[in-house]
Amino acid sequence: MMGQLMSIRFRIALAAAALVGFVHPAFSEEQPFGRAGDPKKVSRTIDLDMSDAMRFAPAELVVKQGETVRFRLKNSGKVMHEMVLGAMQDLNAHAETMRKDSGMHHHGAANMVHVAPGKTAALVWQFTQSGEFHYGCLVPGHFEAGMVGRVRVLASSDKM
Repeated sequence: MMGQLMSIRFRIALAAAALVGFVHPAFSEEQPFGRAGDPKKVSRTIDLDMSDAMRFAPAELVVKQGETVRFRLKNSGKVMHEMVLGAMQDLNAHAETMRKDSGMHHHGAANMVHVAPGKTAALVWQFTQSGEFHYGCLVPGHFEAGMVGRVRVLASSDKM
C-alpha cells in the first residue's frame, strides 16, 4: 500500500512539473544551438506544418543570432509528430537511439515538442550562436523518411 501511495505521489509530482513547464536540467542550459527562449521576448513567430508525408513545411529557415523565435507547430497528419532542434550529428545519434528503443519518450526537454494528430503546439527558442542547425521528427521512421529541416542562423552583424 505504501509503495502504491508513493508511486501515485510520484506520478502526480511529474504531472505537476510538466504543467508548470519543468525543463530537464540537461536542456535548460546553453546548447551549441541556443537555449530555451523567454516567451515574453519573442521577436517573431514561425509557423511550421508537420505532415504524414514525413515533411516539415517550410523545411528551411533563416533566423538572426540572438533572435527568440516562437515555433507554432501544426500536425496536419493522422499520426504523432515531434520537432527536435539540434545539430545534425546529435539528431542522427538520437534517431538511432529511438530506432533501438521505440518505447523511449521525450519529456521536459526545452528543444523538443510532441504534437498530437490534428493539434497545434509551440516551442520558444533563442538562437544564441550563428551556424547551421536542424530540426527533425525523431519518431521512429520519420527522420529516416526525410522529416528534417534546416535553420541557418546568421551572425548578428549579417543582413537577412
